[in-house]
Amino acid sequence: MDYLSETTVYENIRNTVAEAQQKVYATVNFVMVETYWNIGKQIYEAQGKNERAEYGKGLLKYLSERLTEEFGKGYTLRNLNNMRAFYIAFPNWNALRANLSWTHYRLLLKVENEKAREFHLDECAKANWSTRQLERQINTFYYQSLLSSQDKESVRGEIQTIEKGVDAKDVIRDPYVLEFLGLQQTSNLYEKDIEQG
Repeated sequence: MDYLSETTVYENIRNTVAEAQQKVYATVNFVMVETYWNIGKQIYEAQGKNERAEYGKGLLKYLSERLTEEFGKGYTLRNLNNMRAFYIAFPNWNALRANLSWTHYRLLLKVENEKAREFHLDECAKANWSTRQLERQINTFYYQSLLSSQDKESVRGEIQTIEKGVDAKDVIRDPYVLEFLGLQQTSNLYEKDIEQG
């Protein structure tokens, strides 16, 4: 019988834990994005049926107060407006990418040009950009640079700088994720708290 070294056993277990953390992160993000898209759709449909602007403002204020009271500060007027804008910008649920987080989508909402937004969405999903990378590509006008460049491969190569991967522990402690799960942000967050959330 062959025995594995302690290092090999450790690496195998470490990889198992890291994979599980990534699955939890992906699941939480997918559920958050789905929830916020559905909230945005419901707000849009409720406001669309009643054309008075006053009703829309009053509805958002009412929803914000009630949802914040019950679920926490993730339901401010600003966040509810972001959810509504999210639905408007991405009305087809099936076109959304499961590997992008709510933070990715909030950044994409800042891109006003629809073609540029779609381009960044596709590139981000394909290249698995972090939110920091996506923000940098948007702020440096990557889409416009690529369109105007004679040497597109050089621009693509320059932009594909690799950053340190996302650590699942950092993601789980992300304020948006914690708020969504109904957990308080503390220095010692226990596994049972996350499971309950």
